[in-house]
Amino acid sequence: MLEDKNSAKLWTKNFTILTLGTVVSMLGNALSGFAIGLLVLDYTGSTFMFALSMVIYNLPKFLVPIVAGPLLDKFSRRKTIYMLDFISGTLYVILAFLMWKEWFSYSVLIFFTLVLGSIDSSYTVAYESLYPNLVSDRNLAKANSITSIIMPLTQVMSLFSAILYNTVGIAPLFLINAFSFYIAAIFETIIKVDEKHIRSDRKLKGIKLYFFDLKEGISYIKEERGLSAITLYFGITMFASSSLSSLMLPFFREYNDFLKFPFESFIFSKGEYTFIAVMAFAVTGRVLGGIVQYRTRYPAEKKYLIALLIYLTICIFDGVILFLPVAAMMILYFLTGALGVTSYNIRITGTQKYVSDDKRARFNGVFLMTNNVGMILGNLTAGTLAEFMPMRAVVALASGVNLIAVFCIIYRKRADIKPIYNIDA
Repeated sequence: MLEDKNSAKLWTKNFTILTLGTVVSMLGNALSGFAIGLLVLDYTGSTFMFALSMVIYNLPKFLVPIVAGPLLDKFSRRKTIYMLDFISGTLYVILAFLMWKEWFSYSVLIFFTLVLGSIDSSYTVAYESLYPNLVSDRNLAKANSITSIIMPLTQVMSLFSAILYNTVGIAPLFLINAFSFYIAAIFETIIKVDEKHIRSDRKLKGIKLYFFDLKEGISYIKEERGLSAITLYFGITMFASSSLSSLMLPFFREYNDFLKFPFESFIFSKGEYTFIAVMAFAVTGRVLGGIVQYRTRYPAEKKYLIALLIYLTICIFDGVILFLPVAAMMILYFLTGALGVTSYNIRITGTQKYVSDDKRARFNGVFLMTNNVGMILGNLTAGTLAEFMPMRAVVALASGVNLIAVFCIIYRKRADIKPIYNIDA
């Protein structure tokens, strides 16, 4: 039986199932993902190779979202989600077997990273295009706040990941992740939704229809100057944020002993544990920020201004954070987490309600592709520059680029962006 999308309830059967499936799969991913980073650092001993593995994982995200968008505006997003989770679970079983047999090599890991990155790209487009159809417009902001709470909570698993990696190795973590994907996929098969975007009356068929839909989606975004500006800015901000994220773990592993004075109580014996302690404050900030979003409804006419001020603040925080004592890092990461969730909710609620359902997957595909191009360039640039420049200087430079983009894009294009951000939802 299909559920009524316009139900006054947020926690309908469909939304609950999708949320539970997302939690389970994200927990497994967080557990194995962090351990993979440690494995690469231990195996290669190179910051560049660590950054390169992140680039390889994100490389499919350069093309896959824009390829997947037109297809997911034609085919079932629900079936795509659970099929990809079943495939991901199987791949992690194979990885666990290879590690158990000690057949690991950097090239093997890179191959699986490339495949998993492709799956993740398609899944994200399908997920972000499906869930707005599971909740009413009045509950869309609350639904997004739930997502913003789930994501940081799953990052807590990084703590257990580091401990387990240093005690039992990585193969058991791959098996746990495989199991979590299978559980999520089973949950997701139960979802029942009327996917009205699927059209059987199209005159064009096959590859001609695909390219027609692709061209139509790109033309739509070009014509929508507000969407174009938001998409471009987030490509740049992902460049800056990925520069920081790709260097954080190597930074703490390299400089852990130097960070001890004068805050010894915040430093652990291993750099990855200090890194996790700092990131725990970011997670706490995101969770609390998400709870505030769930309970608070901002005035529609103030949303753009709130987002603009948050973008400016985060640029400054990111630029200086590696120059500060660990205790100050913790405070700034807490604030960044709380503020980031707020701006995320404003942006995704506005764009997903502004874009019609029949074009949503194509917009999400182009948006994610642009984000991922920025992420790849940020990872690669930061990893390369860190070989001959101080990591702090690399992050400060990237944050400066982001700050310029806030003024040149978000502020200058405010007349086009305000109608999207200031949507009443």
